[in-house]
Amino acid sequence: MTHEVKLSSADRVLFPDDGITKGDLFAYYGEVADAIVPHLRDRPFTMKRWREGISGEAFFQKQAPKGMPSWIPTREFRTWPRGGKGESRLVDFPLVESRDALLWMVQMHCIDMNAWYSRVDKPDRPDYVVFDLDPPDEDDAFALCIRVAHYVHRALEELGLEGFVKTSGADGIHILVPIVRRSTFEETYEFAELLSRRLEEQHPGEVTTEWLKKKRAGVLVDHRQNGHGKTIASVYSVRPKPGAPVSTPLRWDELTEDVRPRDFSMRVALDRVSKHGDLFEPVLHGRQALGPALKALR
Repeated sequence: MTHEVKLSSADRVLFPDDGITKGDLFAYYGEVADAIVPHLRDRPFTMKRWREGISGEAFFQKQAPKGMPSWIPTREFRTWPRGGKGESRLVDFPLVESRDALLWMVQMHCIDMNAWYSRVDKPDRPDYVVFDLDPPDEDDAFALCIRVAHYVHRALEELGLEGFVKTSGADGIHILVPIVRRSTFEETYEFAELLSRRLEEQHPGEVTTEWLKKKRAGVLVDHRQNGHGKTIASVYSVRPKPGAPVSTPLRWDELTEDVRPRDFSMRVALDRVSKHGDLFEPVLHGRQALGPALKALR
C-alpha cells in the first residue's frame, strides 16, 4: 500500500554552495529507495534533521515526532544517555519500512539516514561489525585511509571473514563485516578493538586507535562505533557535506588510492545502482560466524 507524501518547500536550498534543494534530495531518495530501504527496514531509526540546510545546526530526534503519519510504525526501546550518566528513558523509534516512510524523513529535513546495527526482533544481536576509518587532517590523508582499508580487508580475510566497503560520504571509509545474529555487541566491540590494535602494532604511524585527534598519528580505525543503539549513516545516504556526496559501496578492486569521497554524487550513486545493483546486498544476509575469528584474535 502506498501513501502520498506531500513535499513542502521543495525549492529550499539545503546545500548553499551547490544549489541543491530539498526537492533534489526528495527526488534522489525516491529513485534510490529500492536499494536503501532494505538496509533501514526493521531497525530503530534516528532522525538527524537539518531545517536550515547544512550551513545551519542539525539536531537528533529519536522519539517519533508528534504528527508523524500513523502508517509509519514505531517500536519502543530503552535508551541511555551518552557516557552512562543520567536516567534511561523509553523511546518510541520510527521504523523506515517503505519508500513513503523514507520520503517522509526527507520532508522532515533528514539528509542522511541513520539506523541501528540490529533489528527489532533481536535488538541485542548486531547484524555486522563496523570499522569506521577516520583519516587525519592533512593533505593526501584519504589515500592513506584507502591503504588502511586494504590492511583491514586483508586482516579479515586471514581470519576467514569477508568485509564490505563503502565511502562514508564524509571524510572516511566504513567497512562492515556481516555476521550471524548470535554475537553480542560486547563481542563485536571486542573483535573490532583487538583487530584494530593488532593493525596499529603492525603499521605504526599509519594506523591508530587513539581517540584524541591531537595525539593521533595516522588513520583512526575506530572500534568504538560498535555498541547497542549506535548508528552510522546508511549505505546510499547523502551526507551533509559540500557537493552532497553519497555513502557509496565499492568493490575492493575499485578502492584505489585515487578515489575521493566527493566523486560519488547522487547521480553517480544512482548510475552505479543501475549498473551494478546493490553491492551491499550481501550485508543483509550475515552468514559468517564471528566466534572462531574472535577466538583466534584472543
